Amino acid sequence: MPLPGPRRHATSTSSPTGGSTALELELRDVAKRYPGQREPAIPGLSLTVPAGEICALVGPSGSGKTTALRLINRMVAPTGGDILLGGRSVLDRPANELRREIGYVIQQIGLFPHLTIADNVAAVPRLLGWSRDRIAERVAELFELIGLDAGEIGERYPAQLSGGQRQRVGVARALAADPPLMLMDEPFGAIDPINRTRLQDEFLRLQQLVGKTVVFVTHDVDEAIKMGDKIAILRRGGVLAQYASPDEILRRPADAFVAEFVGADRALKRLGLRSVADVALEPWDGVRAPEPSIPRGANLRDALSELLGTGGDLVVVDDHGAAVGVLTLAAVSALIGDDRDDEHDRHGVGA
Repeated sequence: MPLPGPRRHATSTSSPTGGSTALELELRDVAKRYPGQREPAIPGLSLTVPAGEICALVGPSGSGKTTALRLINRMVAPTGGDILLGGRSVLDRPANELRREIGYVIQQIGLFPHLTIADNVAAVPRLLGWSRDRIAERVAELFELIGLDAGEIGERYPAQLSGGQRQRVGVARALAADPPLMLMDEPFGAIDPINRTRLQDEFLRLQQLVGKTVVFVTHDVDEAIKMGDKIAILRRGGVLAQYASPDEILRRPADAFVAEFVGADRALKRLGLRSVADVALEPWDGVRAPEPSIPRGANLRDALSELLGTGGDLVVVDDHGAAVGVLTLAAVSALIGDDRDDEHDRHGVGA
């Protein structure tokens, strides 16, 4: 069975349609204290999300993840610090104007039930005063981008779509005005596991095309590892515990809290960031049947699962289905051992 490959991150900061570029997001010692609360929801959060990258914001309940999103788009006002988008403070702009230039996707999706799907996608461009022809062109483009048939569902209403379809429409609506920044608050949390995986993969495919700056809130560390170019792990009370790439966090958790949060199986999780192409394959002798097989771009965590499930070796195939080698359990074990040796050489500690 074909397996998805490891995450490949977008590098472009411009839209393929020639629209808005992605912009760097910077939080400078941002604080939020609600009236009547003894402790601040966020005491002082600082981090920078480079243009075109996904920052996965993760932490336990009460860590201020959603509050951080609401501060960025001015749904709530900070009590300290500053937030810069493309080097310009969001506090210097009218809140309504700012929000129209930020895509926002939430778990409940929030489609307007009385509007058709096409009109839902067109909502923000209409608010921005786009022409009818430009809106129609953009809506058609977005339906194609998210893989839905405009003729089939464009005139339907949200209640007539499946949860997965509604979530894809929610992403399309957030992209409608080609915003430089997208905020996503547990967007796939209410979706069943199979469709959730599909939606994650679909969004990563879209990100390769549109290259937006994204802040992606989730409570699921596996989702954060899969989705994020960088991961910001928050403690209860809104304190930043670690901000780094998924590989760095799994390889070198900052402290016991981070290590416990990402899980004791972090070595296995790291395999999800590597591909079969990273392993030294045995040559295919042309005698062994090409089944079971696995794509060269599949991630090693899934490949290991397949190896253990089949109890034998796997023939590795390229994009055209041609055999290029054989993956063995010993080869995966050797790669893990090499990683551990590298860690000892660099830090004097194991992974």
